[in-house]
Amino acid sequence: MAEDLSIISGTKAEQYQSLIPQIKALVEGETDLIANLANVVGALKEQFDWFWVGFYIVKQAELVLGPFQGPVACTRIKKGRGVCGASWEQAATLIVPNVEAFPGHIACNSLSKSEIVVPVIRNGEVVAVLDVDSDQLDSFDDTDKTFLETIVSFILFQ
Repeated sequence: MAEDLSIISGTKAEQYQSLIPQIKALVEGETDLIANLANVVGALKEQFDWFWVGFYIVKQAELVLGPFQGPVACTRIKKGRGVCGASWEQAATLIVPNVEAFPGHIACNSLSKSEIVVPVIRNGEVVAVLDVDSDQLDSFDDTDKTFLETIVSFILFQ
């Protein structure tokens, strides 16, 4: 596939429905994890123009910053800390309408207002999380949850 995306406007669901086959085509047949993570992040950032989009990869007892787009970020996060660490610990997608109301939120950037974190689960273990931040309150909902969980399912971790 050419590395050009067809960016559309429309409802959030319509945007995801257009983007998902494009992301799938980008990662299919590519075995390099970092390249695939980078392309997923780039596609999501380009389509939705969120404040921050990136992956944290589980390495030993921490989440370690992976490919991202947006301002500089926290490099390492412990299990259970902040939204990313909580998503890892719970092995569940977390939607936070107002990050300042989340107990133990890690403020990597004070401009972040809402967040969704989607765990990447392989063989029953969380191997990474997709973290998306918005500079607006209440930016994420079940539509994002459903489609982002589908997107992370395309990524091969070996």
